[in-house]
Amino acid sequence: MAKEVLVAKQAVVDEITDKLNNASSVVVAEYRGLTVDEVTELRRALRAEGVELKVYKNKLVKRATDAAGKSELDEFLKGPNAFAFGSEDAVAPARVLAKFAKKHEALVLKAGIVEGKLLNQEEVLAISKLPDRKGMYSMLLCTLNEPVAKVARIVKALADKKAEGGEAAPAEEAKPAEEAAA
Repeated sequence: MAKEVLVAKQAVVDEITDKLNNASSVVVAEYRGLTVDEVTELRRALRAEGVELKVYKNKLVKRATDAAGKSELDEFLKGPNAFAFGSEDAVAPARVLAKFAKKHEALVLKAGIVEGKLLNQEEVLAISKLPDRKGMYSMLLCTLNEPVAKVARIVKALADKKAEGGEAAPAEEAKPAEEAAA
């Protein structure tokens, strides 16, 4: 029986190691004091953003962090921890957890790893304020579109000015010159 338990524990360590290696971000949060309904609500909010929330024994996570080369996370593995793994949007776990923590003070963000970099609590809270991937794309497109829109507005203003009689159009200037030559 002891051998079966070791095999089961090793399978969990392998699962955690795989999640640590493949996730674009991981956020560690202490969930002490949350009710079952609150945890269910949190899981639902995270799932909507493509984030998986798991609870593992800290000892098994420490083994996995050693295997994955992310042992800097070990200092935050005290108390009852939940791990939010984000694969699609690196900011999503921090954003959803921080929003939930504002309403439920029992949830405490401890640390995270985003794109391989360890973040402390303040840094996790800072990235939680970033917009989601669609918001970032929108901001980028607005930035790229602005110079083109500015040129279009200038061209339209010049065309309107010429149409109002501010200056003669190039075609009108050519006619008198042709008539004078004839």
